[in-house]
Amino acid sequence: MTPSFQIGSSPIFTGPLERAFPVWLQQRSYSKLFFISDTQTSEFCLPVFLEKTGLGDMCESVVVPAGEDHKNLKTCENIWEAMLSARLDRKCLVINLGGGVVGDMGGFCAATWKRGVDFIQVPTTLLSMTDAAIGGKLGVDFQGVKNIIGVFCQPAAVFVDPAFLTTLPARALRSGFAEVIKHAIIGDPALYQQLSNGFKLSDDSPDRWLEILQASIAVKVRIVTEDPYEKGLRMLLNFGHTIGHAIESYFLETTAPLTHGEAIAIGMICEMYGDARRGAMAAVLLNYFPHTNVPEAAFPAIWELMQQDKKNSSGKVRMALPDELPYTIKMLEPTADEVFGSLSYYNGLV
Repeated sequence: MTPSFQIGSSPIFTGPLERAFPVWLQQRSYSKLFFISDTQTSEFCLPVFLEKTGLGDMCESVVVPAGEDHKNLKTCENIWEAMLSARLDRKCLVINLGGGVVGDMGGFCAATWKRGVDFIQVPTTLLSMTDAAIGGKLGVDFQGVKNIIGVFCQPAAVFVDPAFLTTLPARALRSGFAEVIKHAIIGDPALYQQLSNGFKLSDDSPDRWLEILQASIAVKVRIVTEDPYEKGLRMLLNFGHTIGHAIESYFLETTAPLTHGEAIAIGMICEMYGDARRGAMAAVLLNYFPHTNVPEAAFPAIWELMQQDKKNSSGKVRMALPDELPYTIKMLEPTADEVFGSLSYYNGLV
């Protein structure tokens, strides 16, 4: 099966897993297959993967707790211990089966195991299919700061099968849609118009989802291919994430944590302060994401979390935003007052 996309030597296959994976695997000689999944995907997705590929239950595996709060070095230590027990050599293949947490953390563990072994991403959430599994950015959170420890390392392959979307609860599916909207905003006006007109997230047609996935992935592939190590244009993929990651980290410590997509949706609205397009963009995002008030008392903590963003330079917070034309970027250095004002603007959208 011909890959739908290619980043360097890393192919990206979209469509039924059973058409692509067995053929791809037969062309390689791995000593052992090792699955990394979480408590959700091991129950709902691993049986689907094994049935589709005919691998049976002969593979080694490790199951990690589900959730962003477990994306840390302690969980990595547990994964490495399981790799050691499985006696994985440098010719093994690590299969990351899950969402962004499993893909980021599993890829990081594979990239550092014996100085690097092959791994593939089999994303099972909309968020990971359209964003996290694509591009080779791997890492974990540390002391409440998202993705601050990590590496760049492309997977041996990525397999995007929309059939896994049927395993998701509605909130998780909606969370991933934030990245689809982001890609549409920064690179695909036709897709943005389509989403502006409304898309039913409850549509369970794999072909319908495949069309959306391929359009969204195409935007990320183009950017990653042009700027693989985030020196320029690739920073555009962080649109909404400077404020959004800080909001996500803040709410993670509360009794009502937000999903990644919910936080990024807020971040995109906030980061467009002063832009004439913000009102229309906010209307599109709020059509998919319910409004969540950000307590004013949290504004200083969110600003403090923004100080750790990887794009920062010389002590200044930097945000990457889409310019007027597709695939063009502008960088802003907001002040605390501007961020507080943007958060107040968002709170006033109810």
